[in-house]
Amino acid sequence: MAVKLRDVVDGLDMAGDEMSAYLNKRTGEVVPITNEELEAAEEEEEEEEEDLADRPEWQQESIMQAREIIGSEDWIELPSQFDIHEYSIMEEFCRSIADPKLSERLLGTIRGSGAFRRFRGALEVLNLQQDWYDFRAAELEKIAVAWLEENEIEFTRE
Repeated sequence: MAVKLRDVVDGLDMAGDEMSAYLNKRTGEVVPITNEELEAAEEEEEEEEEDLADRPEWQQESIMQAREIIGSEDWIELPSQFDIHEYSIMEEFCRSIADPKLSERLLGTIRGSGAFRRFRGALEVLNLQQDWYDFRAAELEKIAVAWLEENEIEFTRE
């Protein structure tokens, strides 16, 4: 089964402090799961189904999915936000700008506390948001391809 590269890239895009994405190597499905759902699945693994029934339906489904992920070797976690290094991607984008003054200006926005907020503000002022989104998407795709190849997972770009 070939995994859709776009699904893996979307999974990487969701990575954050509170969420991870997992790939089913058998089916190619990519599923986002929150840390809360994973913790609940681990804690409630021994609990009866009626205890799970006390939760809202959407949460029951997510916890059941998390239980499947924990209990099966078919699932593998996609790279986390720490593996992705968003700051490095921002830095590479700043350095990719052809105009040296503009490049230095952007690099200045990502130094120190509040870097992400200042960077987004600068992108808006300089009308570079789409350039950033395109650059970031290409970088996430590179990370996804490298990860898929490293894990010997066949993929398709369609």
